[in-house]
Amino acid sequence: MTTINTAVDQPKKIDNNVGNTRFQNSASGFKRWGRKSPFIRYGLPMISLIVLGALGLGHLLQGSKDIAKVKDDQEWEIIETRKALSRTGPVEAYKPKKISLEEELKALQEKVDINNYEYKKIPKPNEGKPS
Repeated sequence: MTTINTAVDQPKKIDNNVGNTRFQNSASGFKRWGRKSPFIRYGLPMISLIVLGALGLGHLLQGSKDIAKVKDDQEWEIIETRKALSRTGPVEAYKPKKISLEEELKALQEKVDINNYEYKKIPKPNEGKPS
């Protein structure tokens, strides 16, 4: 007699335990790593974040300073061409007179005569008002 194989092809079950165990091992290893050396898990990322943040902010600030300097230089170039000015002062436009203190004193004494004066009474705060 011949036997007929009546076994129906059943779908094979995929063993997920192999992937789960590998994942659980890595997760437990990470937890163990954190328990063994908490500095590596918490301290090192914090310190690296602070250092890299400070470097990044310094780079950004330097860039804004460079842009402001270029803008200032451009404004000065425009002013120099229009008004003939330089950063130290006007270009050949303003030449101060050579004056001395004695000349200034004489000019002031001519304006004010200290020998001719008249007395003026300064009213007191309560003097002009009847009480």
